[in-house]
Amino acid sequence: MPIFFDLKTAFMAISLIAILILGSVSLPLASAQFQSGGVNKEGSWYAGEGLKQGDYFRYSMCHVDYKECATFELDFWIKGDKQVGSETKWLAEAVVYDGNKIIVGELELGKVAPEPTGGSAELGVYRGAFKSSIAWLSAFATSDSSSGGKGPKEFSAKSWGKIGNIGGEQVIPTAIQTITVPAGTWETVLIAWKTGGYSSKVWIVDNFPFPIKAETWTHVSEGIPPAEYRFELLEYKENVQSSPFEGILSTSVRAAEMGCKTNFEKTQSIKKPTKNFSYQIHAFYGPEDPVEGCSMQWLIEFISKYDDTEFLNQVQYDFLRVDKNLKPLWSKAQDEGRQFLYSPSGQALIDFIVEAEPGTARYVIWVYGLAPEGIVPSVPDDYLIIEIPISAREGGTVITPPPKQTQSIPEWIKNNAGWWANGDIDDNSFVQGIQFLIKEGIMKIPPTTQGASTGTNEIPEWIKNNAGWWANGDIDDNSFVQGIQFLIKEGIMKISS
Repeated sequence: MPIFFDLKTAFMAISLIAILILGSVSLPLASAQFQSGGVNKEGSWYAGEGLKQGDYFRYSMCHVDYKECATFELDFWIKGDKQVGSETKWLAEAVVYDGNKIIVGELELGKVAPEPTGGSAELGVYRGAFKSSIAWLSAFATSDSSSGGKGPKEFSAKSWGKIGNIGGEQVIPTAIQTITVPAGTWETVLIAWKTGGYSSKVWIVDNFPFPIKAETWTHVSEGIPPAEYRFELLEYKENVQSSPFEGILSTSVRAAEMGCKTNFEKTQSIKKPTKNFSYQIHAFYGPEDPVEGCSMQWLIEFISKYDDTEFLNQVQYDFLRVDKNLKPLWSKAQDEGRQFLYSPSGQALIDFIVEAEPGTARYVIWVYGLAPEGIVPSVPDDYLIIEIPISAREGGTVITPPPKQTQSIPEWIKNNAGWWANGDIDDNSFVQGIQFLIKEGIMKIPPTTQGASTGTNEIPEWIKNNAGWWANGDIDDNSFVQGIQFLIKEGIMKISS
């Protein structure tokens, strides 16, 4: 009589034979990628555990969504309760020190999870950074176990949950570590998860409301991930009975008292290549008439010299004020206690108090190169000088310096540049226009400036972008002249005297 058996029976039989012969067998399991954690420590923790009136915290922190993790200091003091509708919240006074800016306001923190849910509008961006960093573990551990499967989390638990991005990893307790931060030495439980092959870490303390340190990374599919957020506890006090921020005023309040503009747009636009044409810079700043002692803000875009719609990434740079010999008088990076500024996206927001004396201030965007943070670029530095008139204030009146004289180039040359950029005229016709500028003395080219290398009138295609921007009014005459001077000096364009 024939014996019939299905594939499942056959597989079980083969597995049984393997076990009898080898003693054990390893089979692939659906849970093979589950990361098992837990530490040998009794107890549990949740965000906000032990938080009480009179607690005072000072944190140094950054978050990728605010100036791509530029460091600032956040100080806050739990003043007491605040009733908002049917909910009772913590009311905290807060002060942010962001470079040379001070922002004073209030935060409203939930009691189930100490996330900022309201407060002063001036603290909006910092409130978001706080929620997504210092209070981030409230996404997994809260005081209320009925809130969506959260509740307090055991230190011995194999997992506290899973982060939400694609391929998200388990958030797990991994070790007991003693670490030192400016606020002191603490025995901590390390909470960690993998992010694109890198380990993100948050250190917490039993019965302490917030983590005391964190180093985390954004999720990327390849390459070195930039920081998502970092923070560490600078100081902690209990039972502070009166406001520790008495007498501290926001920079905007002081600026208003001085008559400075506090609400302004970045209406001024500058589009120029760097000195050696390694990069293109598009910068916007405001106010239009910056005043000594008042605020100024810049938006800087680092763009490809080949395509003005393509942003560069992983830009290491600095924003400086220099003298006429390029000697640094002030550095934004040093002002923030950093070696250099870093922009993963190719866009950077810079704000500061104008400390330059009335007259012409020389600001420099100094580009070290393109490389992941912490890796020294292998290319030469390049830079762009931008001269800005700075006004003085005398007796409440703004005294604006006279505008700087600039070169003026005949309109027909600009038309030629536009036609050349669009391919309507050839290189030779464009060069003839440049020769006219030199012959008439509009463009000053000393005889020794001519490059010695072998050159032709066949100009690299990317140079046409610069001519097109000038023709459209995106860059000024001086910038265009500097570009032609560079071409002649490097021997890219040959101009007979």
